[in-house]
Amino acid sequence: MRLKIFLLLGTAVLFASPALDITVHEGTSMSVTAAPDGSLLATDLQGSLWTLPASGGPAHRITGLYDDARQPAFSPNSQTLAYFAFREGHYAIWTIRRDGTNERRLTWGPYDDREPAWSHDGKQLAFASDRSGSYNIWTLDLASGTLHQITRGANENRMPAFSPSVEEIAYTSTRENGRAIWATTLKTASERALHTAPTAITALAWGPSGQIVYHTVSHQDLNNKPLTADENAAPFRVSWVSATEFFYTADGHIRRRSTTAPEAQTIDFTATLAVNNTRYKQRLRDTDSIAPRQALGIVHPTLSPDGKTLAFHALGDIYLMPLGGAPRNLTKDAAYDTDPAWSPDGKHLVYASDKNGGLLQLWLRDVATNQDRKLTNLTTQPLAPAWSPDGARIAFLNVNEMWGAASLDILDLASGKTTKLHDTIFAPGAPTWSPDGKHIALAALSANSKSFREGTNQILVVDSDGPANNEHWYTPAPNLSIDSRLGCGPAWSPDGTQMAAIYEGTLAVWPVSPTGEPQGPIRHLTTEIAHDPAWSADSQQILYQANDKIRLLSLNTAAPRDIPVNLKYTPAIPKGRTIIHAGQLVDGKSPTARAGMDVVMEGNRIRTVAPHSAALHKTGTLIDATNLTAMPGLIEYHTHLQKDQGAAGRRAALAFGVTTLRSPGGGPYEAAEDREANEAGIRPGPRVFASGYMLDWERTYYKGAVAISTPRHFEMELERTRSLQHDLVKSYVRLPDIQQKRAVEFAHGIGIPVASHELYPAALVGVDSIEHTGATSRRGYSPKIGPQQRSYEDVIQIVGKSNSILCPMIIGAGVQKLIATNPALPNDPRFNLYPAWVRAQLQSPGGRGGGRGAPGTSGAGKMVLDARKAGARIVAGTDTPNAFNLHGELASYSLAGMSPYEALKAATVTPAEALGLDAGTIEPGKLADIILVEGNPLEDLANALRVRQVIANGKIYTLKDLLGN
Repeated sequence: MRLKIFLLLGTAVLFASPALDITVHEGTSMSVTAAPDGSLLATDLQGSLWTLPASGGPAHRITGLYDDARQPAFSPNSQTLAYFAFREGHYAIWTIRRDGTNERRLTWGPYDDREPAWSHDGKQLAFASDRSGSYNIWTLDLASGTLHQITRGANENRMPAFSPSVEEIAYTSTRENGRAIWATTLKTASERALHTAPTAITALAWGPSGQIVYHTVSHQDLNNKPLTADENAAPFRVSWVSATEFFYTADGHIRRRSTTAPEAQTIDFTATLAVNNTRYKQRLRDTDSIAPRQALGIVHPTLSPDGKTLAFHALGDIYLMPLGGAPRNLTKDAAYDTDPAWSPDGKHLVYASDKNGGLLQLWLRDVATNQDRKLTNLTTQPLAPAWSPDGARIAFLNVNEMWGAASLDILDLASGKTTKLHDTIFAPGAPTWSPDGKHIALAALSANSKSFREGTNQILVVDSDGPANNEHWYTPAPNLSIDSRLGCGPAWSPDGTQMAAIYEGTLAVWPVSPTGEPQGPIRHLTTEIAHDPAWSADSQQILYQANDKIRLLSLNTAAPRDIPVNLKYTPAIPKGRTIIHAGQLVDGKSPTARAGMDVVMEGNRIRTVAPHSAALHKTGTLIDATNLTAMPGLIEYHTHLQKDQGAAGRRAALAFGVTTLRSPGGGPYEAAEDREANEAGIRPGPRVFASGYMLDWERTYYKGAVAISTPRHFEMELERTRSLQHDLVKSYVRLPDIQQKRAVEFAHGIGIPVASHELYPAALVGVDSIEHTGATSRRGYSPKIGPQQRSYEDVIQIVGKSNSILCPMIIGAGVQKLIATNPALPNDPRFNLYPAWVRAQLQSPGGRGGGRGAPGTSGAGKMVLDARKAGARIVAGTDTPNAFNLHGELASYSLAGMSPYEALKAATVTPAEALGLDAGTIEPGKLADIILVEGNPLEDLANALRVRQVIANGKIYTLKDLLGN
């Protein structure tokens, strides 16, 4: 072990690790700028600025490891670099001297400022910023610090470049489908279109002679003619050094080219980065104990109108509990029963359930008689029901697309008619009524721009009797987000005077008008973390969750009181002896199948694996699989469990052969409930490994993410992970690198891994798994993969030498191949377990609603194979709630060049090792996770899709069992 000391923001940071230095000669998604005096180049390799001689050579890092510094630009006097960096949750414009001294932040505020460009006299910087509500071009006067907005309007204007005369600024624009370069005159603010290209323009540079070189697709163009047609050019500005010459990056290299010459000169460089082979004691799942366990997954607790009883969802069912009493299971079935809501008179509960088969619908329970009545028969899935104050209507989210996208609908109880109140919104929060019944409020995503999808969670109010799609947006706390749209409010007080929500991790309230308009600032009521606020009928108390506690806070007292929930469950482990007589056995240890094998299971463990013997069949239950192949159950390493799919979605996963799944991102209490309902044997499905919220910073996108606002809030979120016993931490797109380092320290300290989209410095601080070859990045481009889905030596060496777990998710081409070779596949009855929108995706390009990264000899597939050869551990995941896609992922690995044996290990052996799970192979002592399929998947990988029977944790399911409920 070597001790490495790094400087961070002027403070010595001690980082002890088994660090390994790697030297790279290529960079992925790096830009380059040349000093006008011809002496020096600067690049932004993997989030740090580096300088090197213009002729090439070793690169020297001049910025910190945790800055995410991007797209440097040299000043006209060659002494200073401008760049943008992500240090505190936003991108800001910075400058630094070429020797790494005098680092200065130039722009401030809760905005993203990007892509700085110098004026030719060195007096101004132009940059793109979302501070006006969309991306526009701004200038900064360096002497006075004054900002000026240059462009205006709803168009997204980016990548500024000064004209040679400094009279105009050119930029890319979303006008004309992004194919045009526009310019604004600085004195008059008049605009003109400079050039239109056949395809979208991503970057431009205005040369000293007036020529504009711009990037489209994967090359740099001049006058609609590619200058770099046979190269894979990175999507950044070129750096002019004369009237005809410029530097740029392509094929992982720095290059110099003339507009008048056919050949480019490659500038060789080396850069040394450190990676970390992380070592810590991993917490292992107890899969054998049957000792009772406390239920932690208490979902959506809500107080009865008389204030005496709680209703909540836990262990697959709806429970009622008198305050101070014992929980009583109200529904007691194998269905997914969730989201209970009290009628105003306290006599009924409405909840969502998929009882009696099918998918989720709304049900009404008479609390006194225990009689149920089905309220809806929709082709979509209703969730989050909320009663109108007069008890005549129920508002709900009608989920009709992926990731919780839903319309806001109203059910009239007297007529049974459902009316759409608002068209589909991306993953909105639960509705809450005004006391007069005229308005419904919910949390919805307010994007900061159209260029980037992230934004803040704000209040959307809809008039309940008004025209469809009427809406009013309110921001109770400027530039601050409600923490999440899942479980964080708002909740309208029954007297109509206040709303409650979770801000900065804690319970907050603010005064509102009868229409929901904020009438004052938010006021924090707790200092501890809070979740899912619910008012008492008299508006004097608020119920909320705090880690593993439920608390009731009176607005007139200082301290809340605990509401204990003594709810335990016993892990369901089958008893007895079972023998599988398999025609063939694929054990996960050998690239060849063995014929005529007997697998003996006792409880949930495999006891023996031996050649067929009649003596082994004398006692126990026999599964005759003489015409089938036994193989390890599949492990889906990256999906996101969806509430709207209910119990049927979990059975569908089993039916496609998935016996364990990992869900990196979702509601914190839903994650615990999914794990516990499976462990207790209440809801059939794969074994669940899950995180809570995806950890974002200030801005967010998905409903299952949290917009963290302060370091203190961050620590509270981490502590909730410990309290609810989550299996991993998910660091998401806008979590600053230094906070990601803290997440690793915390998670490894309690024995659980960290997953991230990030590559570096993630691989230095010990992030365990890198999710996606590409996917979402706060930069607008991926540091892991560039145009044409290509990665270079830096990415391969970082992932490989750190021995990282890499979950590629390159599904598209594999799904297409499976469907092309089996046209009847979309009619497979297993898909009937999914909502209609999942089935519709099978007909879409890629078969999954936008499959990422087609495999191939030069694209993402090559990256996967290169990383594997370098030492990365490849695990199969899909980032979709459709288990069929896991087979598409494996098919994509096959198309990229993996053997069927190697591909199958990515969904069995390797993810089991990564999870610390006794599974992934069929051998004595391992968990009994086995699927029986037709054909030999080692000969044809598609045979793994032909599942006929499933054994999950020793429990046996036939396809009829899984399809028939």
